[in-house]
Amino acid sequence: MKKWQKILIGLLALFLLVVLIGPFLVPVPPLTGTLSERELADPDSQFVEVNGLNVHYKEQGAGEPVFILLHGFGASAFSWREVMQPFSELGRVIAYDRPAFGLTSRPMPGDWTGENPYSPEAQAALVIGLMDALGVEQAYLVGNSAGGTVSVYTALTHPERVSGLILVDAAIYTGGGSPAWARPLLGTPQMRHLGPLLARQIATSGDDFIRTAFHDPSLVTPEILAGYRKPLRAHNWDRALWELTAASHPLGLDQRLAELSLPVLVITGDDDRIVPTAESLRLGAEIPGASLVVIENAGHLPHEEKPVEFMQAVRGFFGNK
Repeated sequence: MKKWQKILIGLLALFLLVVLIGPFLVPVPPLTGTLSERELADPDSQFVEVNGLNVHYKEQGAGEPVFILLHGFGASAFSWREVMQPFSELGRVIAYDRPAFGLTSRPMPGDWTGENPYSPEAQAALVIGLMDALGVEQAYLVGNSAGGTVSVYTALTHPERVSGLILVDAAIYTGGGSPAWARPLLGTPQMRHLGPLLARQIATSGDDFIRTAFHDPSLVTPEILAGYRKPLRAHNWDRALWELTAASHPLGLDQRLAELSLPVLVITGDDDRIVPTAESLRLGAEIPGASLVVIENAGHLPHEEKPVEFMQAVRGFFGNK
């Protein structure tokens, strides 16, 4: 064998060794000082078993209509704190923590049978299961960012259970999960080893992300940052976040918007730098009969940054029906 061939084979073997074995040599120290979800619960926290998950939720109001609030990536029911009471003046309002976030339980691989609870399909099924568990026949789904993704998918797959949609800076055109070429890599043992370490970056970059989500970052108080960071004290928060990432995939919702035949309100801040405002304008134009409200001097979280204007848009939506 020629010398250059031996060198090439040697280099290839070294490359494979680095790719296959190298990730396992990176230390992933265990989290310390974590607590159970119930130990982190607030006085008004409630829990209910749904589809194998212990779902954390908060509730106010009574009667109909019923509103179910779905937060975005990296958030929790805490994100809806400014509008829970105003929503309760209109009916019954339920804000819950989606899988991998907040204080909802975080099962690990091997803990579940059947569908991955972090998959988009399971998240839509969880909305319906939560409604069943809480005695809700129909509800308006109020979804912010990735919560809007779940809301639209639930409305398409279970239209008989969804009265209408309020889509708040919803992630429909972008942020729809990992690309097809990357998904096989995310499930490899190597990436499952490194994944939690990558997920922990949110602990250091999360504060800046929240400030970017506000038009006026000076409004982001230490109390708000503490509320967002609280779930990062829960057991396995990093591993669950990676499981969610690995299970994500595009749903092609932008190709199915014409199928929506229910009342829809699209709300966006005029300075959304997470889901660009132009995407919400497009969404409002492409959903048949949708209403659109643009809130001035607001970013990705108008329900937090401009709760009065946000609720004016919601009340106007119901008043104009």
